[in-house]
Amino acid sequence: MLEKGLGRRSSILFFIVVVLLVGSATVAHAAVRQPAVHAKAWVLVDLRSGRYLAGRDQNLRLPMASTTKIMDALVALRAGHLNRKVTVSRRAAAYAKAPYSNAGLAAGERLTERELLEAALIPSADDAAFALAQALGGGSARRFVDEMNVEAGRLGLRETHFENPIGLDQKGHYTSARDLAKMTRVAWRYPLFRRIVGTARTTLRVGGREIPLVNTNELLFDYPGAEGVKTGTTPKAGECLVAAARRGDESYLVVLLDDDERFTDAVRLLDYAFARYDRRVLVRAGSSYASVKVPYRRGEKVKLFAGHDVSYTVDESDRIVRRIHVRKILPNAAHRGEKLGEIAVEVDGRTVGSSPLVAGRGYAAAHWWQKLWYTVQGIFG
Repeated sequence: MLEKGLGRRSSILFFIVVVLLVGSATVAHAAVRQPAVHAKAWVLVDLRSGRYLAGRDQNLRLPMASTTKIMDALVALRAGHLNRKVTVSRRAAAYAKAPYSNAGLAAGERLTERELLEAALIPSADDAAFALAQALGGGSARRFVDEMNVEAGRLGLRETHFENPIGLDQKGHYTSARDLAKMTRVAWRYPLFRRIVGTARTTLRVGGREIPLVNTNELLFDYPGAEGVKTGTTPKAGECLVAAARRGDESYLVVLLDDDERFTDAVRLLDYAFARYDRRVLVRAGSSYASVKVPYRRGEKVKLFAGHDVSYTVDESDRIVRRIHVRKILPNAAHRGEKLGEIAVEVDGRTVGSSPLVAGRGYAAAHWWQKLWYTVQGIFG
């Protein structure tokens, strides 16, 4: 294949009438206009949370060329055993020639599965991808493709189906921009995947020769913060690109299918995301968000503090709501740091995270005379 370019809580919780609205979020970035994109289908998402930010025809089924190899990597990484040696078959070596992208592997050469994965992802080598599929499929690339489809089903990728492990144009071989973003985010959880797709250049040593690997993703060479991930080109799929970039604590993922200006459009969309959106701490660990009355101590309260940060990618138009829940019946005694409630954050009506609310100090169980005095005060108070 040709490559042109480098719930609800338990019943002991109740909802306090404390809803903090941050209607006009104080996001520093001014609103910016969404750029024009030439792709037949595309999507822009927050890489960390998966929040959909923009797109067009993102659920349209389309061929995806060598971006297929992202699923190759995911299945391989789930299988493990990447240090096992593999002998390149004659069938795999048949892809080591034009018009296929290839690493020039020869039949009989031995590489580790990790080396094959590097060759498949960095220069998009079809010979390496097929050899890897055969190895992980117990000698059968078809069996490996079946595993790819099982994994797609496991991930809920309804617009995705594979017929080969390379990305060749073939009936029944398709995905959508949104599905491709989802599978990429799952693969992104693996440090090895991130390291490989973020490698601009490296060298494989096979037998007595060296094989230079140069990444087909041009953004790795000239876009600040670029981290990967995969290109693809075939006659039917056109030029495709999955691109990720990170600056500070913000990271975004772009998927472009059938786009003859894929790198330019990716830059425009990533610039747009960095300009418009901001990752904000919406609940800060150690900050007090509520207080509760100590059982049987009239007028005595304990402050509740967030146990950890809740961060999310937002823009200035988002409506942010914090909902606080505390235990309906507090324990007779509690220690410092004990969970007594929860704070949940909604962005535009969707819950995006939560943090436990913990006691800022402990308190001991009330004595019988404290309970009696509390009751008397309630009667005559």
